[in-house]
Amino acid sequence: MGAALAQTLTLIIKSLGGLFLLAVLLRFLLQAVRADFYNPVSQAIVKITAPVLLPFRRVIPGYRGIDFASLVLALVLNSIFTTLLVLIAGFKPDIGIMVAWAFIGLISFFLKIYFWSLIISIIASFVAPFSGNPVLLVVYQILEPLYSRIRRIIPPMGGLDLSPIFIFLAINVIEIMVIGTLGRGLRLQPDFVIGL
Repeated sequence: MGAALAQTLTLIIKSLGGLFLLAVLLRFLLQAVRADFYNPVSQAIVKITAPVLLPFRRVIPGYRGIDFASLVLALVLNSIFTTLLVLIAGFKPDIGIMVAWAFIGLISFFLKIYFWSLIISIIASFVAPFSGNPVLLVVYQILEPLYSRIRRIIPPMGGLDLSPIFIFLAINVIEIMVIGTLGRGLRLQPDFVIGL
């Protein structure tokens, strides 16, 4: 396969695959935090993911608000994308390693969703603190369960909310401890995994 074609296919898979994985993971998170599904952003995510997710939902039921079908779909898709990226690079894929890397990629993807949600939330709190923007409302709904747990332990002091700092710290600890530890034993370059 020509180098230009391989680079083009890699770019397409990583871009479009990454966007669709983002939609599937957001759908999982929005359902887990019981977000407002009348929000236009939530409605768009539901419409984008429904055609692929509904067959999984017929086989994999949810439990107590946790949409296991979304997680399984994300793992299957990320495994397929990882396998395709390995094939395009000219290597022979090992299915067990592909699934393991796809799982690690999903953990990393969740951490990135929370990281960028925090960044957006912090910037919005300075620029548009009382905005009713649908994107900001979704971001706040994703973060609020974490914020509230941390605020129970460390309440805001003098109007200063320290919960984002502890969430940033937790994200970095998880990246070092979990992703770093899991990734060391697998023989695959992280370039082939969406989410890393």
